[in-house]
Amino acid sequence: MRLWKQVAATTLAWGLAAASALAQALPGPVVNTAWLAANLDKVQVLDLRGSAKSFTTDPEFDEVKGKKVVDEVGGHIAGSRLMEFKTIRVEREINGNKVKYMVPERAVFEKMVQDAGIDGDKPIVIVPVGLSLSDVNDGMRLYWQFKLYGEDKVAMLDGGMAAWLQEGRPYVKDALVAKVGNWKSAADRTAQLFADSTDVAAIVEKKSAQLIDGRELPQFHGLMKRDYVYAYGHIDTAKPLSPDTTYKKDGSAIKLLSANTYRGVLQAQGIDPAAPSVVYCNSGAQSSLPWFILSEVLGNQSAKQFDGSLHQWTLEKRPLVGAVSLN
Repeated sequence: MRLWKQVAATTLAWGLAAASALAQALPGPVVNTAWLAANLDKVQVLDLRGSAKSFTTDPEFDEVKGKKVVDEVGGHIAGSRLMEFKTIRVEREINGNKVKYMVPERAVFEKMVQDAGIDGDKPIVIVPVGLSLSDVNDGMRLYWQFKLYGEDKVAMLDGGMAAWLQEGRPYVKDALVAKVGNWKSAADRTAQLFADSTDVAAIVEKKSAQLIDGRELPQFHGLMKRDYVYAYGHIDTAKPLSPDTTYKKDGSAIKLLSANTYRGVLQAQGIDPAAPSVVYCNSGAQSSLPWFILSEVLGNQSAKQFDGSLHQWTLEKRPLVGAVSLN
C-alpha cells in the first residue's frame, strides 16, 4: 500500500509539473491579441518603444473608411515592463573600429533585461509599437538578442500595441515602477545565430551560403544610402528581400504574413527559404524581420544575422557592388 501511495504521489507530481510547463508554454514565436488577453497572468509583457513618454499618455485614434485606427500609440497593457529601443544596442570596438548599433555583450544584455524588471520564471511577450515596419523590426531585433543569449520562452505580439488598441482592448497609464528582475542568460548562441564580417567575406568568396539584403531596393541598387554606411550598393552575391513584401496592414497595425505566403514571397525573389543564409541591412535592425521569417516562421535553423551589417562592412572598407550610376 505504501508503495502504491508513493507511485501515485510521484505520478501526481509529474502530472502537476507537466501541467505547469504546459501553462507556461507559448503557442509559437508569434501570438495574437486574443491569446495574449487570455494569458496575461501567465506571461511577462515587455513593451518596446522609441520613447517612454507615451507609456503614460492616452493613445490618439482616427477613423479611416468607418474603421477606428490608431494614430498615435499611448498607454500600455496592465503589468507591462518597458524598454526603450535606443538602449538595447551599443557601440563596440571591433578590429580597431568603433561599430555602432551592436548587440551588447552577454553580461551587459543580461543586466539590461534585469533592470527592465524581467524575471526568469515566465515567458516573455514582446510588444512593439506596431504602427510602422521599423517598429516591428525593433521588436524582432530584441527577440533576436533574447534568442542569441539563450531565451526560448519568448514571442512577438502580432500587430503590436497598435493592434491591441485598435481592437478596443484595455490599457492603463500608470507610471512605471522600478523593479530589478532575475532573468539570466541561459546560453550564448553566437556561433549559431551571429555572423561577423569575416564570415560574410568567406561566404562571398566560397558561395557557401546565401546573403540576403533586407533594405529597400533603392539602397540595394545604390541610388541612396544611410549616412552611417560609407559606400553605395550591396555585398556581392546578395539577393534583395524587398521590405514591402514582408508584411500586411490591418487598419494601422503592421502584421505578419503566413508561413506559406512567406515561402512564396522568398522564392519569388530568388531566395531559398531552407538554404543556409545570412541576412544584413544597414545596421542590423531592418534585417531582423527577414531573419525572424527564415528562422522562426519557416524553421530555417541555418539562418544568421550579420549584426554589424553595412555600417561595419564599409567601416572596414570592404567592397560593395551594383551601384547604379547617378549621372
